[in-house]
Amino acid sequence: MSFSNSDPSITIKVSAPNPLHSELINANWINSISVRPHSRLLRVIGIFQSLRIKMLKTVNIIRTANDQLLLKNNKFTSNWIRYSTSALCEPAKPNIRTAVPGPKSQALFKDLNALQQAGAVQLFADYDKCAGNYFVDADGNTFLDAFTQISSVPIGYNHPKLLNAFSDEHNLKQLINRPALGVFPSQKWPEMLNKVLMPVAPAGLNCIATMMCGSCSNENAFKSVFMWYRTKERCGKITFTQEEINTCMINMPPGSPHLSILSFKLGFHGRTFGALSSTRSKPIHKLDCPAFQWPVASFPRYKYPLEEHKRENAEMDRKCLEEVEDIIQCQKSCNPVAGVIIEPIQAEGGDNEASPEFFRKLQQICKKNGVALIMDEVQTGCGPTGKMWCHEHFQLPSPPDVVTFSKKMLTGGFYFSESFKPPHPYRVFNTWMGDPGKLILLEKVLEVIKSDNLIRLTQEVGSHLKKGLHQLEKEFPNVINSVRGRGTFLAFDATTSELRDKINNNMKKNGVLGGSCGERAIRIRPALVFQKKHADIYLDILRKTLKQF
Repeated sequence: MSFSNSDPSITIKVSAPNPLHSELINANWINSISVRPHSRLLRVIGIFQSLRIKMLKTVNIIRTANDQLLLKNNKFTSNWIRYSTSALCEPAKPNIRTAVPGPKSQALFKDLNALQQAGAVQLFADYDKCAGNYFVDADGNTFLDAFTQISSVPIGYNHPKLLNAFSDEHNLKQLINRPALGVFPSQKWPEMLNKVLMPVAPAGLNCIATMMCGSCSNENAFKSVFMWYRTKERCGKITFTQEEINTCMINMPPGSPHLSILSFKLGFHGRTFGALSSTRSKPIHKLDCPAFQWPVASFPRYKYPLEEHKRENAEMDRKCLEEVEDIIQCQKSCNPVAGVIIEPIQAEGGDNEASPEFFRKLQQICKKNGVALIMDEVQTGCGPTGKMWCHEHFQLPSPPDVVTFSKKMLTGGFYFSESFKPPHPYRVFNTWMGDPGKLILLEKVLEVIKSDNLIRLTQEVGSHLKKGLHQLEKEFPNVINSVRGRGTFLAFDATTSELRDKINNNMKKNGVLGGSCGERAIRIRPALVFQKKHADIYLDILRKTLKQF
């Protein structure tokens, strides 16, 4: 590559690697600069800067024109193929070289466990080598990842659009100068919210609060609901009595009122104290931790196949909804229910689903009783069910009052209507209140979702994968059953907890990462770039694994 300059006294040679071999192209391309002895250093620097600008412009043209860029440090080999939903290359199939976990992972586990409780760690990753739908561990084992960091990787590993997100100097400064968003947001912050988060807001919700994670999203959603409820009780007044001011400081009513959030058995909403009080999935999450005395209702537990058990499942809906209404009435005299929180599909608790009719009637109950409906879309949001938001499947007559999100959205937060905006500053607040760097990444993610039509892909691949799972439950009826879910947000049960764990572990040894949930379920949580060929690999390895039992 050569550039001309107007000064014949200076000769500049620029050598660069093939741009197809690196996504992270920058001024390091310049390997040699030869300057005639009589040139001045400042003139060299000036021309160098001019050339650097020209080179960066050229690189941007190359990036735009070439969708087949490879990851830095990844060599192209014959068993790697391109996939159509990005410019990224990924392995053609899993490749297991060692025992799982291998010796390096085992050694790293000992190191980490000496510093903290690391018993939940399964594998250590080499994230430089992870690509697309494939996870590479510290021992060089390559897995098809159908769990994706507990459902939090939206468009696969090391997507070029994300690797390039901070090559722009402005974006880089947004990343390193992390603001306290509640007091010193960037002048670009309102624009970022309107440009990135509001275009994908659930219909009817025109306000947004960003947070760091799913737990703090739910936690602050609860606070917003309690403030909304108390403002209603004061008939719209937003001033406080001296008694309220004094008693809140000793955690007593009326300043700290007796109010509650109703949640559902087997629901999961986080591990901070308010969220934990509404979490009901596993005892290990809650043991030894004080909790609010908040009510819990039964969530439907359906029989499968759904089409063969319509009557029983409809009756299950009726009983659960009747229980919800009874609880709300009973709590009014002692600990009134200000809000109901529910997952569109209970993920951690076992991938339990409920019908659209159930959710529509639940919303009716909430409205009738002046209770806010919080839809926890932390795991279901951002497309995995074949809709941007899973509750869109339910065709609710009006939007939920609050919708919380995190995971695939890369940042946490919640959408809400104007009436749930706190009337005073500092009431829903923390130092960071989100992270502009995450919105820069999310903007790229949403661009890819739109340009590559990934919501539609998730519907098609999910249908293909679900059909294959149904076939396997027919082939192995004594091993697995109850295939369920929407999009690629799927699950099936093993006949026992012990068998479930063996299947999941053997899948890992055979090259597929998956997750367990509930008592007997294996959940499938691929990225949105998961294609039919990946589904076929998953099904083939699952069939191979099931034959062992």
